[in-house]
Amino acid sequence: MPTTETTRSTSRSVGAVLWDWLTTVDHKKIGILYGATALVFFVLGGVEAMLIRWQLSRPEAAFIDPDLYNQLFTMHGVTMVFLVGMPIAVAFFNYLIPLQIGARDVAFPRLNAFSYWVFLFGGIFMYTSVFAGIAPDGGWFGYANLSLREYSPGPNMDFYALGLQILGIGSIAGGVNFITTIINLRAPGMKFMRMPLFTWMAFVTSFIIITALPVLAVALFMLTFDRFWDTHFFNVMAGGDPVLWQHLFWLFGHPEVYILILPAFGIASEVIPTFSRKPLFGYAIMVFSGVLIGFISWGVWGHHMFTTGMGPIADAFFTISTMIIAIPTGVKVFNWLATMWGGAIRFTTAMLFAVAMVALFTIGGISGMMHAASPADLQQHDTYFVVAHFHYVLIGGLLMGVFAGFYYWYPKVSGRFMSEKLGKWHFWTFFIGFNAVFFPMHWVGLFGMPRRIYTYAEELNLGALNLFMSAMSLFMVVGTMFFIWNLVRSWRKGEPAVANPWGGSTLEWSTTSPPPDFNFAELPVVRSRNPLWDNPEDYDERVHTEPAGGVHMPNPSFWPLITAFGSAITLILFMTHIWWMPLVGLAITAVATINWAFEPAG
Repeated sequence: MPTTETTRSTSRSVGAVLWDWLTTVDHKKIGILYGATALVFFVLGGVEAMLIRWQLSRPEAAFIDPDLYNQLFTMHGVTMVFLVGMPIAVAFFNYLIPLQIGARDVAFPRLNAFSYWVFLFGGIFMYTSVFAGIAPDGGWFGYANLSLREYSPGPNMDFYALGLQILGIGSIAGGVNFITTIINLRAPGMKFMRMPLFTWMAFVTSFIIITALPVLAVALFMLTFDRFWDTHFFNVMAGGDPVLWQHLFWLFGHPEVYILILPAFGIASEVIPTFSRKPLFGYAIMVFSGVLIGFISWGVWGHHMFTTGMGPIADAFFTISTMIIAIPTGVKVFNWLATMWGGAIRFTTAMLFAVAMVALFTIGGISGMMHAASPADLQQHDTYFVVAHFHYVLIGGLLMGVFAGFYYWYPKVSGRFMSEKLGKWHFWTFFIGFNAVFFPMHWVGLFGMPRRIYTYAEELNLGALNLFMSAMSLFMVVGTMFFIWNLVRSWRKGEPAVANPWGGSTLEWSTTSPPPDFNFAELPVVRSRNPLWDNPEDYDERVHTEPAGGVHMPNPSFWPLITAFGSAITLILFMTHIWWMPLVGLAITAVATINWAFEPAG
């Protein structure tokens, strides 16, 4: 039986640990917080997907009523894009960018913490609506007029308009932080053309984030005014234009696709060379193709709108631009294949997921090129063919890449390996389940099944295929369970890992596993693109052994959390429809910001 003193000691210890995580400005801990939170939302989004598949498993089913179905498919899309896809990429950015460029932290550590807490509060706010039964119900795309008061009179779409604005604050702050970090904090000799491909893709992604998210913010701002103060930006009956929402949303929405997929490209560009034991083929063209994708992504949004009647000139422009963006994307695929060609390939779990990412994203890209042709898109646009396409891109591309990244860098984060046996079970169950669920959706779509419906007629003769897809989705659930169990179990019981367990070539593998708080006591000097392969003698114990005088690091701070809470609550209090209530949030934000400004940074 523990004594009172022991209990108090344990309590103080738990409190100290909790306070440490609440006030941390360490980029590695913030990366872990992002990753853990995104995985929680991933599970929630997966539950929503399973309920959707349950409802669609047979024709004319009534497991779920239409209102709940609309809430489920809206929140599934919002969750997977804004609460899983983006933050899981930011988790990798946070943990790895300073390590890969030879820095001790990000440029703005407290702003980094602020970004995480804003994301967390935004996610909690949006899921409050789910558990209250008033979740957004107008689709993750929020099309007007369906998102206006006339067609959504409840608070459902208020959560959408305000919640995404909260999440956008954190994303933009994070993008600014990563750009500044990469430009200013690279180690001596770390020229731009010596940066790892993952850091390059994070760099491009961050520029897209800080330019695309403001476009969405403008659209959400206009939607908020329409809903709260009866302006008429999108109300066609009062002279507004609902198609304007589509232009603004997809002007953000298509660069958003590359915000999600470029980090996965970066992960594959690290994993494949390591397990092929060859430098990345065509490094320069891989960099330039990533930058080119970032630029061209701004000129293809109209292919989401071929059915709106933009006219032949606009349709032709967006058809051509969509075909052009396939060129730099295809370059990456062929360079990954050329990297593997003739290499000493090791099919670890990370490598299996990376290769699967290349294959499945290619399938999604090919079906995407079919949508580039506007006559074909007119037939496929609102069918399950499109659902199949974007799931091959986002699950086959993004999620497979993320899984590869987890297995690859987990030893660096935890100091232990994930189980390869459980990893293989995870890969095969998830891979088989994914293809069995989403490939038949191409056929279902071509056979005429529309998307965004809660049921379908038996006369379509699609009951058997839908039942098969719903049953096979259980394989994805089982695979995810293998992954989560592997993740949790390996944290304490995994086989211990050395500093460079995979024989990687980039700087993060030159320090201990896990890295010390200061990353590098002595900043490394970089003389090549693959420093640990080309100059291994430069990276010994001196790189990560703390000097006698210690290393100066930024102080922990509680004010980023309070500032984030104030920023979020300012927008949330608009839900009260009392004009002075948001001023309470502004007051909290002002007090926290002033204390933040005058607090010693380190």
